[in-house]
Amino acid sequence: MSEQWFADCGGLDNFLAEYWQRKPLLIRQALPGFSSPLEADELAGLALEEDIESRLIVESKASPYWTLQCGPFAEESFQSLPASHWTLLVQAVDQWVPEVHDLLRHFDFLPQWRVDDIMISYAADQGSVGPHFDQYDVFLLQADGQRRWRLGQHCDANTPLLKGPALSIIDNFEQSEEWLLEPGDMLYLPPGLAHWGIAEGECMTYSVGFRAPRASELIGDLATELLSKSSGNGSGTGELIYRDPTLTATMAKGVIDDSFIDEVKNLLLRQLDDKEQLAQWFARFMTTRKYPDLDLETEPDDDAEEHSPSSIHFDGDTLLTRHPASRFAALAGDPANLAVDGELYPCSQAFATRLADSRSLQISELGTLEVQDQALLDTLLDNGSLLIDG
Repeated sequence: MSEQWFADCGGLDNFLAEYWQRKPLLIRQALPGFSSPLEADELAGLALEEDIESRLIVESKASPYWTLQCGPFAEESFQSLPASHWTLLVQAVDQWVPEVHDLLRHFDFLPQWRVDDIMISYAADQGSVGPHFDQYDVFLLQADGQRRWRLGQHCDANTPLLKGPALSIIDNFEQSEEWLLEPGDMLYLPPGLAHWGIAEGECMTYSVGFRAPRASELIGDLATELLSKSSGNGSGTGELIYRDPTLTATMAKGVIDDSFIDEVKNLLLRQLDDKEQLAQWFARFMTTRKYPDLDLETEPDDDAEEHSPSSIHFDGDTLLTRHPASRFAALAGDPANLAVDGELYPCSQAFATRLADSRSLQISELGTLEVQDQALLDTLLDNGSLLIDG
């Protein structure tokens, strides 16, 4: 199906080269006949749950024009809402509803480990979250009803925002295009593009978002890993150490000379020059679950022995699926590494590649497993990252 999405823009390769992270693309009837597998009251039910991230945005005629409330909500919160001009947004619905998670298979033309989540928004008539921009790629799939999308200017950290609301609302939205989306239509938006979606009647929209970590997040996480390795090797043997540049008498002042800064910069760059170390850290970082503090849902305790890996009889038709909250990626090497939920596991290249590329697969597709691969398969089943379907 996804191959057909890009026929009008020159095909998938042209989309990736000319549109991805550059400019928007409207795809009419990307999923013909699509309707949300989740009803509006079911979405509201998810917003009542403690472990599920949700927001409620209500628009008014007086400043602040948009107000934000964060869940979990009580049922009374929805009973007191006005007839129009409000939106409920629920994050990571793909982790909780299998039918929603199944939509991700349509986006496998992009690296699976880049997917963040599927957010679902329900809006009453004229509901919106205001003109804003995101710093990540998103595909907006219209599920039920109609939403009018207005596209504006490209924005960055210097774009003026309205003062007052706890939301990043653009102060001067400059509309350039406008499209009305019907059920099954989809709109791709690159990072930084201003947009404003307004419901025409009740509507539901699915937002398939892709991870875009900030440089500060990457540096902070990498620094934490480097510090943990340093503290774990005792004396820190082999670790790069700061050394002064060639000193002169004039440098013995309170003002830091530029040559010291150059030395620090070069030290940090040398630390980052270990490509294997960087790759292993990045694989762990990008496969960390969206909500790592939540336990993966596995079989109830009273069935644990019945469904433990050692007690299961595998045959060629046994179907393995990833847990909806789990993330997989592979690193090439000998041995290769399979990154799962922020952990790195050595294994064969064929095993790593197959599991990283497949949201589900029959056990026969793995072929004859090496001892190390079989042990890893048991581990992934035991910790719930892999599930036995049926």
